[in-house]
Amino acid sequence: MSGEGTTRRENSRTNGEGTAGVQSVDRAVRVLEILARTGGAGVSEVAADLQVHKSTAFRLLAALEERGLVEQNSDRGKYQLGFGILRLASAIPVRLDLVHQARPVLDELAAQVRETVNLAVVRQHYAVNVAEAMGPAAISAQTWMGQLTPLHATSSGKILLAHLDDAQRDEILETSGLPQLTERTITSRAALQKQLVQARTDGYATTFEEYEVGLNAVAVPVRDHTGAVVAAVSASGPAFRLVPDRIEGLAGALRSAGSQISQRMGYIGS
Repeated sequence: MSGEGTTRRENSRTNGEGTAGVQSVDRAVRVLEILARTGGAGVSEVAADLQVHKSTAFRLLAALEERGLVEQNSDRGKYQLGFGILRLASAIPVRLDLVHQARPVLDELAAQVRETVNLAVVRQHYAVNVAEAMGPAAISAQTWMGQLTPLHATSSGKILLAHLDDAQRDEILETSGLPQLTERTITSRAALQKQLVQARTDGYATTFEEYEVGLNAVAVPVRDHTGAVVAAVSASGPAFRLVPDRIEGLAGALRSAGSQISQRMGYIGS
């Protein structure tokens, strides 16, 4: 009995220490995320964000500072990320594979929305689909993989255009023009510009039979570690199924997927 009692006490102590250790690691990571998000914060700000006592926040910051992961700005007394972060980051490949990072998210999204999902990037004055996941409700074997599609007539293209700077966007549209592909294709620069502004405000873009008769779609942006939009995730399907009310309702699922891929690419913003 004595031996069993001792073992129980030791297990209890070990479990308690393990739980405390995990909590400390979690808090330390959250401190780094706070400093990355804000650019710098004082002990009081960190404590408030973590909802801990100032002494706890100070100990966390001191431990991270000892490892070179944070440093104190002597001018303001605030803490910011240190050069130790760069040392750790150097072990990561310089360019994360966008398709590799997006693949599991695309598969999950396609299963959730039951439609075809694509990942597209800008190539010259087109949007090119570099990854695809087929939903269970797909009614044809058509694939968009590798296809170059017009930026002004696709939901992915509109997202990509919306987040280019004015000079890049003007250059692309001057080169490509706004050819009419269906009766609903937008061929007015003013009308397109209005939609691009709306896409930046709403966080998503839509197309209703603008590229192909009977095809509707909705897309959201994907960002890299700098916050720049580097790709677009879209869901597309037949117009009889992706009616306006439903297609705009899919925006929430796409936003979540776009956010997940962005985080996997190193983006830490909201």
